[in-house]
Amino acid sequence: MSATDSVPVSLPGLRVFRSTTDQLRVGMKEHHVVARSERGRSEWWAQGKVYRSGPGSIQLKRPGDVHRDIAHDGPITYQVVMLPASELEQLGDEGKVVATPHLALGDERALPFHRLHDAIDAGADPLALEVALTEAIAAFARLASAAPTHTPPVRRAMDYLREHLGDAMTLDDLAREAGLDKFHLCRAFRAQIGMPPHAYLTHLRIARAKQLLERGVRASEVAPRVGLYDQSQLNRHFRRIVGTTPARYGSAQARAV
Repeated sequence: MSATDSVPVSLPGLRVFRSTTDQLRVGMKEHHVVARSERGRSEWWAQGKVYRSGPGSIQLKRPGDVHRDIAHDGPITYQVVMLPASELEQLGDEGKVVATPHLALGDERALPFHRLHDAIDAGADPLALEVALTEAIAAFARLASAAPTHTPPVRRAMDYLREHLGDAMTLDDLAREAGLDKFHLCRAFRAQIGMPPHAYLTHLRIARAKQLLERGVRASEVAPRVGLYDQSQLNRHFRRIVGTTPARYGSAQARAV
């Protein structure tokens, strides 16, 4: 069971949705996210650690973060707020990571994020919601750290994948750029990122495919622009990761404009 619904808000450009699921998922985040658990308990992996969330806990994610569900205690419901990336960039967020991706109920550092979610739940007017959002963005930035969470070879591999996602590449190419033999690179990448290099690259490619579709590029033209062999391969990965086909996703984006 899985259901996701948009939550209407008074502030233009702010995206919020509520999701209920009993499925265990693994994926790469594409946005700066502040999620609040509403119901159920879950166990999940991020940044090399296992966390346990219950009602009232906060999860913080940045683009590129990998989240892996381990277990759910029945269906879980959470509300997700996507923070505007442009405003975080103004605060010098580039290259940082969330040092604390999980804030338990009662953690005072979570108060600005709870105020944002509470304002959304209350249907706050645009000014009140903008104040809550601005305070949440500032709190998010304060919890970000410039300290690296990945070793230099893994960081170099990640950078290479991001910069060449439209190109054909081999594991030897990636290992050479990382400065590590391919056997140790595969082990280190999976341990630190949460998925192997080829899976991370696929998520990067699908994220880029979504961006192209949102800009109006036809679904039939996307595959070669993101380094996938053909439309069949694009459809297969897109449906698995996004839950629909590229064509339907593009049509939905066009209707939303």
